[in-house]
Amino acid sequence: MYSCVRTLSLCGLTGREIRVEADMSEGLPVFEMVGYLGGEVKEARERVRTALKNSGVILPPKRITVNLSPADIKKSGTSYDLAVAVSLLKLLKKIPEDAGEGMVIIGELGLSGEVLGVNGVLPMLIEAKGLGINSCLVPADNIAEASAVEGMRSAGIHSIKEAEEFFGSGNFIQEDIGDEKQGDGRPEYNVDFAEVNGQESAKRAMEIAAAGMHNILLIGPPGSGKTMLAKRLPTILPELAPDERMEVTKIYSVAGLIKPGQGLIRSRPFVAPHHTISSAAMAGGGTIPRPGECSLSHRGVLFLDELPEFSRSTLEILRQPMEDKEVTIARAAASYTYPADFLLCAAMNPCKCGYYPDRSRCRCTDTDVQNYLGRISGPLLDRIDICAEASRIEYKDISSRDENESSAEIRKRVEKAVLMQQKRYEGTGIRFNSDIGVKDIDRYCHLGRKEEKLMREAFDRIGLSARAYHRLIRVARTIADLEGAEEISCAHLSEAIGFRSLDRRYWNG
Repeated sequence: MYSCVRTLSLCGLTGREIRVEADMSEGLPVFEMVGYLGGEVKEARERVRTALKNSGVILPPKRITVNLSPADIKKSGTSYDLAVAVSLLKLLKKIPEDAGEGMVIIGELGLSGEVLGVNGVLPMLIEAKGLGINSCLVPADNIAEASAVEGMRSAGIHSIKEAEEFFGSGNFIQEDIGDEKQGDGRPEYNVDFAEVNGQESAKRAMEIAAAGMHNILLIGPPGSGKTMLAKRLPTILPELAPDERMEVTKIYSVAGLIKPGQGLIRSRPFVAPHHTISSAAMAGGGTIPRPGECSLSHRGVLFLDELPEFSRSTLEILRQPMEDKEVTIARAAASYTYPADFLLCAAMNPCKCGYYPDRSRCRCTDTDVQNYLGRISGPLLDRIDICAEASRIEYKDISSRDENESSAEIRKRVEKAVLMQQKRYEGTGIRFNSDIGVKDIDRYCHLGRKEEKLMREAFDRIGLSARAYHRLIRVARTIADLEGAEEISCAHLSEAIGFRSLDRRYWNG
């Protein structure tokens, strides 16, 4: 007797079709599972046997063999349990012989027969859709994820008994996924730029960074509001596009950070790791590599507070994803690639005590200051587009009763600039000004004769690298977009140069 159902394995953000074959024959009573199995999959034998028993299904004293094919792919995780159980139910004729045809089955089993949620359902079903499979059986906890895949008929179940009922009736029991779970509408935040007094220059820098998705560094003394500004950056970012929501949700699904019943993520991620984080946690890793903080901040913000306190190796890991927009983790069995297109927002004090260059308060020697600033390498600084100073707050700023500009007002200007970018780059694959390649700089960031002269002078005076030069022009393009200008003017370049030259005040001062 033979039966077969289909499931999927997960490798990074992609899935591979797996055939779960079951055979039952006369012989010594044994239940074997084969097919290059990891430890968790080998343990599925006892989980499935006990779950079936507690659901009223006793395996007969015969030779039962379950094979997970193809055998050259390492299987890991617990998502194969339900498929194995369904293949055995077919063998025992508890469900029709054609049960599971044309569909994929994913889920973990508890010993009571309960079907538990698993990680990575969304990317697995997207892969299944690409293979021409348009129906699935998943845990009820994952039904919102499954329903996000367009054209996929999904059935969510809580137990093996419900699986038997489903295959008996053939009716898809798909939950009604409302707008809130699917991610429609703008997310709500409990912070707002209206709460920030003073720091007009830093606020302007944050607006430019949000409009073009430019990397930004905030530098200033303790208590000046650097962290406060950074935490409000998501409130002015443009909304996630539908394809971006899918990308972000896939990563969080693989990482196991999707809550039961949660649909597509609708807010841009804001990830703020502690400075004690390891290199592997930042980039991703493990025996079976999981997404790191770089990937969890994809299409959102990676906020590094107290930047010089991060280890040098951890910071240097950021250089490659900041350029390539992805992280590749190589292992003996396979290479895993995760997207990592994030806006880096970093904050730091200018010295160890925090008050340089105010020599009336700073206790550091010049050597101490340079050693502290030297923890940030030149190549990493080159990849930062905007350096803004958060100056010491004056009493008049704190006590001011003037109404500050709200996040909603700033966001309107940001969205207007983003709309200009979308129209300009339609069909090119470019999303924001920060994505403009070197070969496209002249096309989208044309400079007149006066602007060329200004850039030439700035290049020599500040000592820009080629990478910093191109980043400066991209920032000027964003400033022009915020003003609704088609061409970059000297005024736009001057403001961009001001944000680029501030870091030279500290590092080359």
